[in-house]
Formats: sequence, C-alpha cells, structure tokens
Amino acid sequence: MSYFISGEKEDWEVVIGLEVHAQVVSDSKLFSDASTEFGAKPNTQVSLVDSAMPGMLPVINKVCIKQAVRTGLGLNSKINLHSVFERKNYFYPDLPQGYQISQYLQPIVGEGIVTLEMSGEIREIGVERLHLEQDAGKSIHDQDPRNTLIDLNRAGVALMEIVSKPDLRSPQEAGAYMRKLRAIMRYLGTCDGNMEEGSLRCDANVSVRPKSTSELRTRAEIKNINSVRFVEDAIEYEAKRQVDIYDSGGTVNQETRLYDSDKGETRSMRSKEEAHDYRYFPDPDLLPIDLSTEFVDEIRKGLPELPDAKKLRFVGEMGLSEGDAEILVSEKEIADYFEDLSVGRDPKLSANWVIHELFARLKKDDLNIDNSPVKADRLGSLLDLIEDKTITNQIATSVLETMWTSAEDPVAIVEKKGLQQITDTGQIDSAVEKVILENTDQVSQYKDGNEKVLGWLVGQVMKTTQGKADAKSVNEILRKKMDSG
Repeated sequence: MSYFISGEKEDWEVVIGLEVHAQVVSDSKLFSDASTEFGAKPNTQVSLVDSAMPGMLPVINKVCIKQAVRTGLGLNSKINLHSVFERKNYFYPDLPQGYQISQYLQPIVGEGIVTLEMSGEIREIGVERLHLEQDAGKSIHDQDPRNTLIDLNRAGVALMEIVSKPDLRSPQEAGAYMRKLRAIMRYLGTCDGNMEEGSLRCDANVSVRPKSTSELRTRAEIKNINSVRFVEDAIEYEAKRQVDIYDSGGTVNQETRLYDSDKGETRSMRSKEEAHDYRYFPDPDLLPIDLSTEFVDEIRKGLPELPDAKKLRFVGEMGLSEGDAEILVSEKEIADYFEDLSVGRDPKLSANWVIHELFARLKKDDLNIDNSPVKADRLGSLLDLIEDKTITNQIATSVLETMWTSAEDPVAIVEKKGLQQITDTGQIDSAVEKVILENTDQVSQYKDGNEKVLGWLVGQVMKTTQGKADAKSVNEILRKKMDSG
C-alpha cells in the first residue's frame, strides 16, 4: 500500500517497525506467584520477588513459556528450543531491581510472518522475534502535588515483546498489523488485547527516506502508545515532522518520543539508548530454557483455527464474500457468534443479520457482541421464521427490536402481535390493485419505461400490508398487472 509524503523537493517514504508489548494471559507473574488480576488496590499484588527483596530468587512460570510458544506458532515463527533470560540494566523509579529480566540475543521465538490484506493487496510483514520479559511497575503523578507515587502491582507481570522488521510503509498498515496481532493473540488466548487496561501497548520506530531509495535513515521511537488509532496518528505526525526537518536542511536525532493524543503531536523524551547502553548479560539466577520438540508439537496440536484459516473456510465452504468474511473473523467472539448462528441455516442470511442488523444495534447501545441482549440461539429462532416464510424480512426487523428490549422469544412475539406473513395471493392481489388505482402517475411512468418506479410501488404495497406480504410475490404480481393493463 503506497504512502508517500510530499516534501519541498521530493516525495518521501515512511519506514516503520513496531515493538508490541502484550501481557501474557496467566494467573500469576513471570517469576513469582503474585496475582495478575487487573484493578486491585495499589501494591496489594506484590511478592517479595517482585519488590526485589534481598535474597529472593526468580522462578520461571511454565504457563508463560507455553503462552509464548503458542503465540510464536500462531505467528508462523521459528520456536527456539534453547533460549536465555538476561538482565537489561537501566533505572526507572518503578523498577525495583534496577534491571529488567528480559531476553536479548537468544529469545524464545525467532523470525515469523504476519500477513495483511490491504485494499486487495497482500502484504507480508516480517516478525524479527518474540521475547519474554517482566513488566515494570507504574508511576502515578496525579495523586500528590509534590510526589510521584509507585504502584508495583504490575511489576513482574509477564510480557511478550513482538518486534517487527521495518517492513511497514504507512500508518494504515501499522494499524492493520496491530489489529491482526491482537486478533491472533485473542484467538490463541495468550493476550486479552485490552489496550485500555494496558495489556497491549506499542512502541513505534519511525524514519523517512526519499522515495525509491533503500537506505534506512535515523529513526525516532514513540513509546507506550495505547490505542490503534493513536498508533496511526502518532506515526503520521512523526513522519511529517521528520520530512519538515530534512526539507529545512536539518538532521533527525535518534531519540525516544512520547505521543500527546490531546495535542496530536509527538514530543522529545530522551536520547535513544543503544543495546550496549543496557549492559545485557545472562541472568545468573535463571538457567537457560531448553524445550523439547515434543513439548512444542503438543502445543501445536492444540492450536485453534486462526483468523486467516477461518476466513478461507467462510469464503470457500460457506460462500460468503471476502468482505463479509473479513468482518466476521476480525474478533473471535464475533466469529463464534456467527458460527453458532449459522449451524443448520443459510450462512449468507446469518452473516447479513450479524453484520447489518445486530452490529447496528450493538453500536447504537455501545455494546460488544458478548453483551448482546439477543444471543445466537434467539437470533437463530428469528431467522428460522424468515426461512420458513412465517414472517418477512421487514417484520423480522421489528421483531428483533422487541427482542432487544424484552428478551421475549421471537415465536411468541409473532403470535402475540399477529405478524405472520400474508401468503394468500388473493389478499396480495387486492393490495396491489389498490396501490395501482391510487398511484396512476407512477404506473404511467413505469409503462413509459421507468423501471425504477417499480420499487417504489412495491414499497407502497408493503406499507399497505404492514410489511406482511412477501416482497418477491408483490413484485411479480405488480409487474404482471401493469404489463398486461
């Protein structure tokens, strides 16, 4: 997907690499048994290991190892059977040890591929590596006018850092990559992807270069972006900032920057450290991780169907359009709802009702599909009434509206309100005659060759019958009467 920024003398291409920090789904932290539950009171989920008390030794959480391998397999990546934890030395007020236990030279997951489809174009984005590391705590600046407070509940929580290659070429691609990663991990159950709670965050490395050149210029890193939209906005701003610097004859500094979402701009935080600045060395308290091929194969066997494979099945076996299938697989919960709904029913009808009718109501009430007042089995009962011609599509829409607020069964609603479809051709014939007599101008237009007016006349008949007549039958009877009249 081409994306170029026009400078004063030439066009510029943006080069992007993302470092995505995904919190591992695990009941306890990476090296301790402290809880990872979100929302606890500050400093109530901190073990002696997390707070770096003297003499406390880390013990690896096997669940986190499995989750990292599972994620690596989901990203079509190489699983390294031998990996090493290292100490990354730097100072943060909320980093009790004075170093972070991470992986560097020998990560648990190696190179992989994430496939994106952008406007019909297939883009393969390289994954450099996935490594495990412990999170730092949280500095709180707004609860005391003079002091920064520290909450260590998050300290020691397991993170997977997924580092892409500099293969992304637009803010939109970066956003699509983030959404794809999030979807894959949510399907796998390895990260809940909740960016509002901080369980998925992103650092974006951004540089620009003259169009059609292959050089990699100085990059700036934008830290801790917590929404996909902000990732896109931050990259767009930063790329234009760098182009303006080059156009004015300046040079871009290698630095770490923060994105201010209120002002829509990035600002300098500090000069960017190099790897050697962190003085990495193998953690002497932790043995290397040595996995067996049997261990990895067992995890591979338990992988679920992932979005790309599910989309192919929806298109190939169910006959859905590419666009509809893409929407339905975007979230695991949506795909599950659709699959439950479509069992024994027309997949296209099911997809149409999920994407248009259900989504419209969910959006209006600011709900996600898990909170839908109408579950898949209830919506399925409504679709059964359409398929067996008990009610029309138009009537079904009003029945769904009632179901949304009352939780009543659709069959009971139809019977109570007398909404059954009119199948008596005599009744339909009579309604058609009435509309023809009352709308002679439109009938004349149809006879003069204006086919579009037929749809309007069908609508009038449907209005007369309160939406109970079969639209196809109405169309056929109307056309027959006007063609012969």
